[in-house]
Amino acid sequence: MARIVITEFIDERVLPALRAKHDVLYDAKLVDDAPRLLKESATADALIVRNRTQVRGELLAALTKCRVVGRLGVGLDNIDVAGSNARGITVIPATGANALSVAEYVIASAMLLLRGAYQSTAAVAAGQWPRPALSNGREIAGKTLGLIGFGSIGQLTAKLARALGMGVVAFDAMMDRDHPAYASLGVAPAGLDEVIAAADVVSLHVPLVDGTRDLFDARRFGAMKRGAVLINTARGGIVDEPALAAALKSGHLGGAAIDVFGHEPLPAADHFKDCPNLLLTPHVAGLSVESNERVSFLIADKVLEALA
Repeated sequence: MARIVITEFIDERVLPALRAKHDVLYDAKLVDDAPRLLKESATADALIVRNRTQVRGELLAALTKCRVVGRLGVGLDNIDVAGSNARGITVIPATGANALSVAEYVIASAMLLLRGAYQSTAAVAAGQWPRPALSNGREIAGKTLGLIGFGSIGQLTAKLARALGMGVVAFDAMMDRDHPAYASLGVAPAGLDEVIAAADVVSLHVPLVDGTRDLFDARRFGAMKRGAVLINTARGGIVDEPALAAALKSGHLGGAAIDVFGHEPLPAADHFKDCPNLLLTPHVAGLSVESNERVSFLIADKVLEALA
């Protein structure tokens, strides 16, 4: 019987299947107790984490028995994958399991920001009638969605966007322009600068690596269409946050939805104060009742396979 340590929240309906075969420690707050996390990890044959548990450095060194790390999500920037593999530890992300949740977040945010009519509740309830000011919203049909990254989440986002009448262009540094995914989804492959210049809505779906850090800075915001919308559900370090705030305040950008930040939780951010048409959410684009179920059961199954 192996020992499985789960450091962050998981759908608890997976626990009976795990406990039927192995000893399981589940504590959703373990990530916040570093000394205990290190102690418990030292006896773990498997570790299951989300994005806050940093599987590197001291924690990685403590995983002397560990054979597998299951990631309840898809991003791996909190895990030293190469270091884990060097120790014989297999790292398993929940590829595809939260794609629909993220894709729906992108489309919903785009519709809300383009229309611009959904923040008038307090005014209307107070007896105001800002109809003229809110009558110039834009429809999503006929607009162009630009995807930076065209993996599983980007492809599903494209499918939803096409169903709503959007045109879609995409750039992916890891995919040739003749990749069949483009044609099958009716998406035009293009260069990075082409996508940025053409899109009414730009959505980011790339990992945070040296080449993507601060990819969207003042220069790139300036290259976007006036009135365009930016949506970031990827990683926070990809966007220069003060530059984004400046582009919103100047009126060059028409809106932004930001779910991920350079530092999480986001500390008090003066640069975002009084930003118009800005939606900030706490890294929840991939989280829904349904996606948590899919992610949890997928990783539980994969971990059981790895321990068999």
